[in-house]
Amino acid sequence: MDLEFSVAELTDADLPQVVALCGEALDLPEDSAEASEIVTRLRETTLPGDATWTSGRRQLVGFVAVAGGEPVGVVLGSIAHRDPAVGHVDLIAVHPADRRRGIGRTLLSRVEGALAGLGAGEVLLAGNPPYYAWPGIDVRYTPAICAAMALGYEQDRTAWNMTADLSYDGSPALRDTAPAEARLAERGIRVRRATEDDVPALVEFARVTFGGGWDGELAHSVGRPGAGCHLAVRDTEVLGFAAYGSSRPSWFGPMGTAPDTQGLGIGGVLLRRCLRDQRAAGHDRAQIGWVGPVPFYAGSAGAWIERVFFLFRKQL
Repeated sequence: MDLEFSVAELTDADLPQVVALCGEALDLPEDSAEASEIVTRLRETTLPGDATWTSGRRQLVGFVAVAGGEPVGVVLGSIAHRDPAVGHVDLIAVHPADRRRGIGRTLLSRVEGALAGLGAGEVLLAGNPPYYAWPGIDVRYTPAICAAMALGYEQDRTAWNMTADLSYDGSPALRDTAPAEARLAERGIRVRRATEDDVPALVEFARVTFGGGWDGELAHSVGRPGAGCHLAVRDTEVLGFAAYGSSRPSWFGPMGTAPDTQGLGIGGVLLRRCLRDQRAAGHDRAQIGWVGPVPFYAGSAGAWIERVFFLFRKQL
Protein backbone atom coordinates (compact mmCIF):
# COMPACT_ATOMS: atom_id res chain seq x y z
CA MET A 1 0.00 0.00 0.00
CA ASP A 2 1.25 3.49 -0.85
CA LEU A 3 2.40 5.63 2.03
CA GLU A 4 2.20 9.38 2.01
CA PHE A 5 5.38 10.84 3.42
CA SER A 6 7.37 14.05 3.20
CA VAL A 7 11.11 14.60 3.31
CA ALA A 8 12.73 17.50 5.14
CA GLU A 9 16.22 18.52 6.09
CA LEU A 10 17.31 16.95 9.37
CA THR A 11 17.66 19.33 12.32
CA ASP A 12 19.01 18.86 15.82
CA ALA A 13 15.44 18.97 17.11
CA ASP A 14 14.77 15.75 15.17
CA LEU A 15 17.61 13.80 16.78
CA PRO A 16 15.77 12.21 19.74
CA GLN A 17 13.12 10.76 17.41
CA VAL A 18 15.76 9.75 14.87
CA VAL A 19 17.69 7.87 17.57
CA ALA A 20 14.51 6.03 18.53
CA LEU A 21 13.85 5.24 14.87
CA CYS A 22 17.36 3.84 14.40
CA GLY A 23 16.96 1.73 17.52
CA GLU A 24 14.09 -0.03 15.75
CA ALA A 25 15.37 0.12 12.18
CA LEU A 26 18.88 -1.22 12.77
CA ASP A 27 18.11 -4.92 12.76
CA LEU A 28 21.33 -6.20 14.32
CA PRO A 29 21.32 -5.98 18.14
CA GLU A 30 24.87 -4.64 18.34
CA ASP A 31 23.83 -1.71 16.14
CA SER A 32 20.45 -0.95 17.67
CA ALA A 33 21.97 -0.96 21.18
CA GLU A 34 24.35 1.84 20.18
CA ALA A 35 21.91 3.86 18.07
CA SER A 36 22.33 6.97 20.20
CA GLU A 37 26.13 6.87 20.01
CA ILE A 38 26.02 6.19 16.26
CA VAL A 39 23.76 9.12 15.43
CA THR A 40 25.58 11.49 17.78
CA ARG A 41 28.97 10.53 16.35
CA LEU A 42 27.87 10.93 12.74
CA ARG A 43 26.41 14.36 13.47
CA GLU A 44 29.60 15.75 14.99
CA THR A 45 31.10 18.47 12.88
CA THR A 46 34.52 19.28 14.31
CA LEU A 47 37.48 17.40 15.61
CA PRO A 48 38.79 18.25 19.07
CA GLY A 49 42.16 19.79 19.70
CA ASP A 50 44.68 21.85 17.83
CA ALA A 51 44.08 22.83 14.20
CA THR A 52 47.46 21.38 13.22
CA TRP A 53 45.97 17.92 13.11
CA THR A 54 42.30 18.60 12.47
CA SER A 55 40.57 19.32 9.21
CA GLY A 56 38.24 21.91 10.69
CA ARG A 57 34.48 21.87 10.35
CA ARG A 58 33.21 19.08 8.12
CA GLN A 59 30.29 19.32 5.74
CA LEU A 60 27.23 17.28 6.68
CA VAL A 61 23.87 16.63 5.06
CA GLY A 62 20.86 14.84 6.47
CA PHE A 63 17.20 14.24 5.68
CA VAL A 64 14.31 12.71 7.53
CA ALA A 65 11.17 11.15 6.04
CA VAL A 66 7.99 11.80 8.03
CA ALA A 67 4.61 10.07 7.80
CA GLY A 68 1.72 10.72 10.14
CA GLY A 69 3.83 13.14 12.11
CA GLU A 70 6.47 10.51 12.93
CA PRO A 71 9.89 9.90 11.35
CA VAL A 72 9.91 6.73 9.27
CA GLY A 73 13.31 7.07 7.63
CA VAL A 74 16.58 8.97 7.91
CA VAL A 75 19.73 9.43 5.88
CA LEU A 76 23.02 11.04 6.91
CA GLY A 77 25.85 11.99 4.57
CA SER A 78 29.15 13.86 4.57
CA ILE A 79 31.99 15.00 2.35
CA ALA A 80 35.25 13.05 2.52
CA HIS A 81 37.94 14.75 4.58
CA ARG A 82 40.75 14.23 2.11
CA ASP A 83 38.88 14.58 -1.16
CA PRO A 84 36.04 17.12 -1.43
CA ALA A 85 34.93 15.47 -4.68
CA VAL A 86 33.84 12.35 -2.77
CA GLY A 87 30.67 12.11 -0.70
CA HIS A 88 29.70 9.43 1.80
CA VAL A 89 26.34 8.03 2.82
CA ASP A 90 27.05 7.43 6.50
CA LEU A 91 23.68 5.99 7.53
CA ILE A 92 20.33 5.21 5.96
CA ALA A 93 17.54 3.59 7.94
CA VAL A 94 13.84 2.98 7.32
CA HIS A 95 11.40 1.72 9.91
CA PRO A 96 10.73 -2.00 9.34
CA ALA A 97 6.99 -1.43 8.97
CA ASP A 98 7.50 1.12 6.20
CA ARG A 99 10.03 -0.57 3.94
CA ARG A 100 9.49 -1.24 0.22
CA ARG A 101 7.44 1.94 -0.09
CA GLY A 102 10.03 4.11 -1.82
CA ILE A 103 11.30 5.84 1.33
CA GLY A 104 14.87 4.58 1.11
CA ARG A 105 15.09 5.34 -2.61
CA THR A 106 13.77 8.87 -2.05
CA LEU A 107 16.12 9.56 0.85
CA LEU A 108 19.13 8.26 -1.05
CA SER A 109 18.25 10.42 -4.04
CA ARG A 110 17.97 13.49 -1.82
CA VAL A 111 21.30 12.92 -0.11
CA GLU A 112 23.03 12.27 -3.44
CA GLY A 113 21.71 15.59 -4.72
CA ALA A 114 22.85 17.41 -1.59
CA LEU A 115 26.33 15.90 -1.78
CA ALA A 116 26.55 16.82 -5.46
CA GLY A 117 25.62 20.37 -4.49
CA LEU A 118 28.63 20.39 -2.18
CA GLY A 119 30.91 19.37 -5.04
CA ALA A 120 30.88 15.57 -4.87
CA GLY A 121 31.14 13.73 -8.18
CA GLU A 122 31.13 10.32 -6.56
CA VAL A 123 29.27 8.85 -3.59
CA LEU A 124 30.47 5.97 -1.43
CA LEU A 125 28.37 3.71 0.73
CA ALA A 126 31.35 3.37 3.02
CA GLY A 127 32.69 4.77 6.27
CA ASN A 128 34.18 8.27 6.31
CA PRO A 129 36.82 8.10 9.08
CA PRO A 130 37.08 9.33 11.73
CA TYR A 131 33.31 9.73 11.80
CA TYR A 132 31.86 6.36 10.91
CA ALA A 133 29.72 3.62 12.40
CA TRP A 134 30.49 0.86 9.88
CA PRO A 135 33.11 0.30 7.18
CA GLY A 136 30.26 -0.34 4.72
CA ILE A 137 27.02 -2.32 4.58
CA ASP A 138 27.02 -5.41 6.78
CA VAL A 139 26.30 -8.38 4.51
CA ARG A 140 23.46 -9.38 6.86
CA TYR A 141 21.58 -6.22 5.88
CA THR A 142 20.50 -7.93 2.66
CA PRO A 143 17.71 -5.46 1.76
CA ALA A 144 20.19 -2.58 1.95
CA ILE A 145 22.62 -4.37 -0.36
CA CYS A 146 19.82 -5.14 -2.83
CA ALA A 147 18.69 -1.51 -2.73
CA ALA A 148 22.22 -0.22 -3.32
CA MET A 149 22.66 -2.42 -6.37
CA ALA A 150 19.23 -1.50 -7.73
CA LEU A 151 20.11 2.19 -7.42
CA GLY A 152 23.29 1.92 -9.47
CA TYR A 153 25.95 1.38 -6.82
CA GLU A 154 28.79 -1.00 -7.61
CA GLN A 155 30.62 -3.05 -5.02
CA ASP A 156 34.34 -2.28 -5.06
CA ARG A 157 35.76 -3.52 -1.75
CA THR A 158 35.12 -5.84 1.18
CA ALA A 159 36.02 -5.14 4.80
CA TRP A 160 35.62 -7.07 8.02
CA ASN A 161 35.55 -6.70 11.79
CA MET A 162 36.86 -9.18 14.31
CA THR A 163 35.22 -9.94 17.65
CA ALA A 164 37.01 -10.34 20.98
CA ASP A 165 35.18 -12.15 23.77
CA LEU A 166 35.30 -10.17 27.03
CA SER A 167 32.59 -12.14 28.83
CA TYR A 168 34.71 -14.35 31.11
CA ASP A 169 37.88 -14.00 33.14
CA GLY A 170 39.88 -16.62 31.26
CA SER A 171 39.30 -15.08 27.83
CA PRO A 172 42.49 -14.77 25.70
CA ALA A 173 41.48 -11.16 25.14
CA LEU A 174 41.92 -10.44 28.86
CA ARG A 175 45.24 -12.19 29.50
CA ASP A 176 47.43 -10.50 32.09
CA THR A 177 49.90 -8.05 30.57
CA ALA A 178 52.07 -7.55 33.67
CA PRO A 179 54.80 -10.09 32.70
CA ALA A 180 55.07 -8.64 29.19
CA GLU A 181 55.14 -5.09 30.56
CA ALA A 182 57.99 -6.09 32.89
CA ARG A 183 59.98 -7.43 29.93
CA LEU A 184 59.38 -4.21 28.03
CA ALA A 185 60.48 -2.17 31.06
CA GLU A 186 63.81 -4.02 30.97
CA ARG A 187 64.26 -2.51 27.50
CA GLY A 188 63.37 0.95 28.75
CA ILE A 189 59.86 0.86 27.31
CA ARG A 190 56.98 2.05 29.48
CA VAL A 191 53.31 1.40 28.75
CA ARG A 192 50.69 3.73 30.19
CA ARG A 193 47.34 5.37 29.60
CA ALA A 194 47.40 8.38 27.29
CA THR A 195 46.33 11.82 28.50
CA GLU A 196 45.27 14.86 26.54
CA ASP A 197 48.83 16.18 26.84
CA ASP A 198 49.98 13.16 24.80
CA VAL A 199 47.68 13.81 21.83
CA PRO A 200 50.03 16.04 19.79
CA ALA A 201 52.86 13.49 20.03
CA LEU A 202 50.48 10.60 19.32
CA VAL A 203 49.07 12.28 16.23
CA GLU A 204 52.52 13.20 14.96
CA PHE A 205 53.72 9.62 15.45
CA ALA A 206 50.67 8.21 13.65
CA ARG A 207 51.01 10.72 10.81
CA VAL A 208 54.72 10.11 10.23
CA THR A 209 54.55 6.33 10.67
CA PHE A 210 51.21 5.46 9.10
CA GLY A 211 50.36 8.37 6.81
CA GLY A 212 47.97 10.50 8.81
CA GLY A 213 44.79 8.44 8.44
CA TRP A 214 44.20 8.11 12.17
CA ASP A 215 44.62 11.70 13.39
CA GLY A 216 40.97 12.28 14.13
CA GLU A 217 40.31 8.88 15.65
CA LEU A 218 43.22 9.29 18.06
CA ALA A 219 42.11 12.78 19.00
CA HIS A 220 38.60 11.47 19.66
CA SER A 221 39.78 8.55 21.80
CA VAL A 222 41.45 10.61 24.55
CA GLY A 223 39.45 12.43 27.20
CA ARG A 224 36.01 11.28 25.98
CA PRO A 225 33.49 9.18 27.95
CA GLY A 226 33.52 5.57 26.79
CA ALA A 227 36.82 5.97 24.96
CA GLY A 228 40.51 5.73 25.78
CA CYS A 229 44.02 5.16 24.51
CA HIS A 230 47.17 3.46 25.78
CA LEU A 231 50.68 4.14 24.49
CA ALA A 232 54.21 2.80 24.70
CA VAL A 233 57.11 5.21 25.13
CA ARG A 234 60.88 5.07 25.50
CA ASP A 235 61.87 8.23 27.34
CA THR A 236 59.72 10.75 25.43
CA GLU A 237 59.61 8.82 22.13
CA VAL A 238 56.26 7.28 21.19
CA LEU A 239 56.66 3.68 20.04
CA GLY A 240 53.06 2.60 19.71
CA PHE A 241 49.44 3.22 20.60
CA ALA A 242 46.08 1.47 20.82
CA ALA A 243 42.75 3.25 21.14
CA TYR A 244 39.09 2.39 21.53
CA GLY A 245 35.70 4.05 21.58
CA SER A 246 36.38 6.67 18.94
CA SER A 247 33.75 5.49 16.47
CA ARG A 248 31.56 3.47 18.87
CA PRO A 249 31.99 2.54 22.58
CA SER A 250 32.23 -1.19 21.90
CA TRP A 251 34.73 -0.85 19.06
CA PHE A 252 38.51 -1.12 19.33
CA GLY A 253 40.97 0.76 17.12
CA PRO A 254 43.02 2.28 15.68
CA MET A 255 46.31 0.73 16.72
CA GLY A 256 49.90 0.91 15.49
CA THR A 257 53.49 0.26 16.60
CA ALA A 258 56.78 1.52 15.21
CA PRO A 259 58.09 -0.90 12.55
CA ASP A 260 61.47 -1.29 14.27
CA THR A 261 59.82 -2.44 17.52
CA GLN A 262 57.53 -5.07 16.07
CA GLY A 263 58.14 -8.45 17.62
CA LEU A 264 58.71 -7.06 21.11
CA GLY A 265 55.14 -7.66 22.20
CA ILE A 266 54.12 -4.01 22.44
CA GLY A 267 51.02 -4.45 20.31
CA GLY A 268 49.60 -7.33 22.33
CA VAL A 269 50.05 -5.41 25.57
CA LEU A 270 48.39 -2.27 24.25
CA LEU A 271 45.53 -4.25 22.73
CA ARG A 272 44.68 -6.17 25.90
CA ARG A 273 44.94 -3.10 28.11
CA CYS A 274 42.27 -1.47 25.96
CA LEU A 275 40.10 -4.57 25.94
CA ARG A 276 40.23 -4.73 29.73
CA ASP A 277 39.06 -1.13 29.84
CA GLN A 278 36.14 -2.01 27.59
CA ARG A 279 35.19 -4.95 29.76
CA ALA A 280 35.33 -2.73 32.85
CA ALA A 281 32.93 -0.38 31.05
CA GLY A 282 30.42 -3.22 30.76
CA HIS A 283 31.09 -4.62 27.28
CA ASP A 284 31.12 -8.41 26.99
CA ARG A 285 32.35 -8.26 23.39
CA ALA A 286 34.60 -5.83 21.56
CA GLN A 287 34.52 -5.21 17.82
CA ILE A 288 37.95 -4.71 16.27
CA GLY A 289 36.96 -2.46 13.42
CA TRP A 290 38.07 -2.51 9.78
CA VAL A 291 40.77 -5.10 10.48
CA GLY A 292 44.01 -5.44 8.54
CA PRO A 293 46.29 -7.93 10.37
CA VAL A 294 43.88 -10.81 11.06
CA PRO A 295 46.53 -13.25 12.41
CA PHE A 296 47.76 -10.71 14.99
CA TYR A 297 44.33 -10.20 16.55
CA ALA A 298 43.54 -13.92 16.40
CA GLY A 299 46.76 -14.72 18.24
CA SER A 300 46.86 -11.83 20.70
CA ALA A 301 43.20 -11.80 21.74
CA GLY A 302 41.60 -14.98 20.39
CA ALA A 303 39.52 -12.77 18.08
CA TRP A 304 37.61 -14.12 15.09
CA ILE A 305 36.19 -12.57 11.91
CA GLU A 306 32.47 -12.03 12.43
CA ARG A 307 31.15 -8.94 10.65
CA VAL A 308 31.76 -8.60 6.92
CA PHE A 309 30.93 -5.45 4.97
CA PHE A 310 30.49 -4.61 1.31
CA LEU A 311 31.63 -1.12 0.27
CA PHE A 312 29.91 0.49 -2.72
CA ARG A 313 30.51 3.49 -4.97
CA LYS A 314 28.56 5.39 -7.61
CA GLN A 315 29.49 8.12 -10.05
CA LEU A 316 27.00 10.98 -9.99
